[in-house]
Amino acid sequence: MAGRRLRLAAGAVWLGVAAPLAAQQPPPPPSAQNAQNAQNANEKLRAQREELDRIRNERADLQKRMRELQGTVHDLSEERTNIERQRDATARAVRSLDAQISSLGEEEHGTTADLVHAQDELAIKRAALEHRVKEIYKRGPMYSAEALLSAQSFGELIARYKYLHLVAQRDRALVLRVETLGMLIDRQRQSLLRLRGDVELSRQEKAEEEKRLRTLEEQRGRSLAQAQARQKATEQRLQQIGKDEKRLTDIVLALETERRRAAGRAGSSIPTTSTLRTTDIGRLDWPVEGEILYRFGRAVNPNNTAIRWNGVGIGAPAGTAVRAVAAGSVAEVLQSFGTYGPTVVLQHGAGAYSIYSSLGQISVTKGAKIAKGQILGTVGTTDPELGPHLHFEIRPDGRQAVDPLEWLRSRK
Repeated sequence: MAGRRLRLAAGAVWLGVAAPLAAQQPPPPPSAQNAQNAQNANEKLRAQREELDRIRNERADLQKRMRELQGTVHDLSEERTNIERQRDATARAVRSLDAQISSLGEEEHGTTADLVHAQDELAIKRAALEHRVKEIYKRGPMYSAEALLSAQSFGELIARYKYLHLVAQRDRALVLRVETLGMLIDRQRQSLLRLRGDVELSRQEKAEEEKRLRTLEEQRGRSLAQAQARQKATEQRLQQIGKDEKRLTDIVLALETERRRAAGRAGSSIPTTSTLRTTDIGRLDWPVEGEILYRFGRAVNPNNTAIRWNGVGIGAPAGTAVRAVAAGSVAEVLQSFGTYGPTVVLQHGAGAYSIYSSLGQISVTKGAKIAKGQILGTVGTTDPELGPHLHFEIRPDGRQAVDPLEWLRSRK
């Protein structure tokens, strides 16, 4: 009777051991696909950040060039092009940040799903572990020994020993899995916090880039308006220069007509020879020393407008003395003459004229006799776009303007 009760107790013990073991499944191995997805997401995010850095470096170079342009005289079209390129770079930066936010959102979603899955698994494993602890506590410390002693044969003893060994291994694996899940959940929570911080930072950066983009849009609009206004002003200026050139030509023609009429009168004392002779070509002194700003003939401006100059522009500091290239008389003094500004017209005889425009002050009067090298006035600033300079023309036959540089001494 006592032996039967022992076998029943052993059977109960055996069922108490086997039931929890059968109810527990081995912990699932880490998902290789999840790990690969996380690695791919990290690589994608790193590539997006590198692209954003390249875009910002490109924009920094453009901003540096813009500062250089603003400190120098330059073509406005280059500034507009720079603004366009900055705008394009900023738009690409906004798109890159959008892609980053999307990638971070996907990674955050995946991390959140993994965290929920780990928390669910941890809850199940903890419940199983608590159940095992309770069962072990209820059966007492002699539970394993009783199960072994109730074996009816040596073979059954060995079998029960192996089974108890497997139960012990499973209990240890369960405890280890609970600990692993706890650490995994901590890491996923930290990762989630980092991802949310990165998303917030990216959103702030995107807001800044969008603000910068709006500023560049406004700047582009202002630049375009300035360019259009400048284009219109340039066209009007060129039209006025053309009209003033015609007026000056008409004045010289009128002077020449009057000279010829006077020379035809009996007893006229008007010179029949010119102080500007062909032997003077390439030998005349310069009316003022300076840099050539524009040359005789047709010139194309940076904005694709064209102009024909009847003389040359010689840049010199304002107030520099302007001298006559040959002897003659003052045929006309024009204190204000449109785009030409204050102008002196010298008559050298036999229909030859030299013209000095864009003067600051005029030192001679109409009809005065002028010696070679005599001061006629000073350099002025009639055209703000060109700065202080002298506009100089030579008309050896009273009508057609020629290239003055052919008459002036060549510079070494």
